[in-house]
Amino acid sequence: MSSHAQRGANVTTTYAASPLTAIDRCDRCGAQAYVRATLVSGSELLFCAHHWHDNEARLRQIGAIIHDESERLGEVPATAGAEER
Repeated sequence: MSSHAQRGANVTTTYAASPLTAIDRCDRCGAQAYVRATLVSGSELLFCAHHWHDNEARLRQIGAIIHDESERLGEVPATAGAEER
């Protein structure tokens, strides 16, 4: 084994989920995504809160890494008018 391959064998990867934005859409219905599920294969699935609740148990069962921002659903955007607050 070369010294380059040996050095690479000791490298570890840190997973840092980027925040979900309004551009991120649910893979099931196209609504804004609030949950990202990263599968063991590295593939990502995005879900709205409704479809997350439908699929949560199975995704946790298969060991998906979950990034859940559904608590943001109760937030009022900073750009909202006074009548919306």
